[in-house]
Amino acid sequence: MHELPNLAVVGHTNAGKTSLLRTLTRDSRFGEVSARPATTRHVAAVELMADGRPMLRLFDTPGLEDAIGLADAIDTLTGQDKLDGPEQIERFLASPEASTRFEQEAKVLRQLRASEAALYVIDARDPVLAKYREELAILARCARPLLPVLNFVGQPGHRGPEWREMLARVGLHAVVAFDTVAPALDGERRLYAALATLIEEQRDRLEQLIEARAEEARARIDAARHLIAEMLIDVAALRHTLSDESAADRSLAALRDAVRDREQQAARDLIGLYGFRREDAPEAGMPSLAGRWDDDLFSPEALREAGLRLGTGVATGAAAGMGIDLVTGGLTLGAAAALGALAGGLWQTVSHYGERLGGKLRGYRELTVDDPILRLLALRAQRLLEALERRGHAAMTRVALPPLDESAWREGDLPPVLAQARIHPQWSSLSARYDADEERAAAIEELARSVHAVPAPPALE
Repeated sequence: MHELPNLAVVGHTNAGKTSLLRTLTRDSRFGEVSARPATTRHVAAVELMADGRPMLRLFDTPGLEDAIGLADAIDTLTGQDKLDGPEQIERFLASPEASTRFEQEAKVLRQLRASEAALYVIDARDPVLAKYREELAILARCARPLLPVLNFVGQPGHRGPEWREMLARVGLHAVVAFDTVAPALDGERRLYAALATLIEEQRDRLEQLIEARAEEARARIDAARHLIAEMLIDVAALRHTLSDESAADRSLAALRDAVRDREQQAARDLIGLYGFRREDAPEAGMPSLAGRWDDDLFSPEALREAGLRLGTGVATGAAAGMGIDLVTGGLTLGAAAALGALAGGLWQTVSHYGERLGGKLRGYRELTVDDPILRLLALRAQRLLEALERRGHAAMTRVALPPLDESAWREGDLPPVLAQARIHPQWSSLSARYDADEERAAAIEELARSVHAVPAPPALE
């Protein structure tokens, strides 16, 4: 493999050069992004990694501000001498003007001459003016391949077609649209693929970078789905036990706060996973949280689970009889039979259910989270995931949640694994008796497959 290639990122001031590097490096803190002109005053380097190895070195450069004046200065320095483009640039860089009036432009040209190629970043919202044609003419004298990158093409009123026409007139036909605030899902792939056509000797390295980035994207989506599934299991399994219904309001408030905190933690984890700042989190409060008095300890699934744990015959029948009677609100002959069976030694065998059964018999109630809240949490987390997948690291505003039509979570039954979580309160990390056992891990893996996600970029063919 050839030596690590250097790639200069150049363009007019405020075109989005630093923004492009933030998005390519997935680092929202790289450099300084501002609406003020000439924010970048020095050349800064960063390396793009693949499988732990550097693949490409990018150089952020100051903005070109006075291309017309620079062109006149270069022509004056050249005079009647027969110099080609690179010789003209070298003469300019050796002149006093390169360290005074045109100091910033000199930094750009010096870095371009030391690089294999350059990305020429264009704010596609700007009109096509003569100064931009002059910039391209000056950069062409450096004799390095240029790949124009149309930035902000996701903004209304952009002039992408006009820019493509102008670029074609000056012989630049390979053009990439890459919005640094909201890049297309395959935008980075197309950028590196186009770059590979300009620096053919680095094609293998760039293809490795494309493949590594695609694999990273797939792993990131899988990890995000796991984070969402774990939050849903935590909330579904969460339950508060009350011995006094007069404390219901207080318990409901505690339940609501626990769920809100858990959602916020999941949002922070997702934002961190995608390399954004904590303050980028969306502003979306939890609506009024509904609880329910829960008797699903005696649901068919819970009783089947109890039967497997208690064995067969009288033990299973006793537990089932007691469950039916409690659900209907009575202590009938069936309940008395159950109590007799428990008193006869069954109680000690109910390690998984004994305390909860005892609580039911003593009149305790259990408060859990309603299914509509689980649906809301799932939908909102999936909307956040979609927003993060489509967000560039140059974005300066909070994450905006897009609409998401995911009928599997809006309608029909919830995934069965959530019903399973309801009968395993120890699966909730919000519980004092939290137990991260293998069954919980398997439940999370199963639920993660139900989480909607934006498709990751395909592998390189």
